[in-house]
Amino acid sequence: MAVGASTQPEADREILVSRTIEGPRTLVFDAFADVAHLAKWWAVPSGSRITTRTFDFRPGGVWDSTIHVPGGAEYPNYLVWKEIAPPERIVWMYHGMGKDDPNPVKTILTLAERGAVTEATLRLVFSSKEERDEKFAKYHAAAGARQALDALAAHVGKER
Repeated sequence: MAVGASTQPEADREILVSRTIEGPRTLVFDAFADVAHLAKWWAVPSGSRITTRTFDFRPGGVWDSTIHVPGGAEYPNYLVWKEIAPPERIVWMYHGMGKDDPNPVKTILTLAERGAVTEATLRLVFSSKEERDEKFAKYHAAAGARQALDALAAHVGKER
């Protein structure tokens, strides 16, 4: 079995969050593909800002940044892009504590065009059910995913 692989079914290790976004799927996708877009909406909670050190949007590429929240706290934000299928799907591994984080979260974004709106679904897959439950309780992972999609929707609304 591969390092980090789990014998637990993915459904027992995941958090699933969806949101309808007013805007075309290509614009929603571009809000992920362009670091200038990401800097305008990715940093949650509100009032936060993000500093990017590296951004290489391709499979195997990295986005290495820091989120600066009001009050002075800083949080590493290290992603490795795994799959990019414009404009419908992006998969990345989120290493919340930096590139050496032993429990990265596999995140799958799917974008479905529904006329003039886009259905955005985030699926976070943790290394274990216990890891999911801890992140759900301690770090409010589901609420954070919802906040991210809300911020994305607000950004897309401004860009239309």
